[in-house]
Parts: sequence; C-alpha cells; structure tokens
Amino acid sequence: MNPRSTGLLVIVVGAAAIILGLLIYSGALSWFGRLPGDIRYESERTRVFIPITSMLLLSLGLSLVLYLLRRFF
Repeated sequence: MNPRSTGLLVIVVGAAAIILGLLIYSGALSWFGRLPGDIRYESERTRVFIPITSMLLLSLGLSLVLYLLRRFF
C-alpha cells in the first residue's frame, strides 16, 4: 500500500468510529443486544446473556465492510 491509500484508509476508519460513537451516544443503537434470538436468563443468583443474533448481525456487517475495503484498496 502506498502512503496515499494508507492515509485515506485511516481517515475512513476514523470517520466511521466517530459516526459509530455518535450513534451510541445518542441512543440510536439501544436496540442492539435486545434482538429476537438473543438469549437472556436471570435468576436470583445468576445472570446469563448470550447475544447470538446481535453477534451474527455484527459479523455480517464487519464482513461486508472488510470485503469493501479489500475490493477498493
């Protein structure tokens, strides 16, 4: 990778991090972790949370982003 494309990659990753931070701060992602298929179990002594659907969605999104980055850079 040449320095120009590396710089562009750093800018894109930084902008994405800022946008994600703003979404989390504003509460726009409050649904994440509460999707159908996310397992929650609570009793008096234990609390178990297994975010199956949320992690599948996150994996799909990251796979798409990485595919696009490899395709264009």
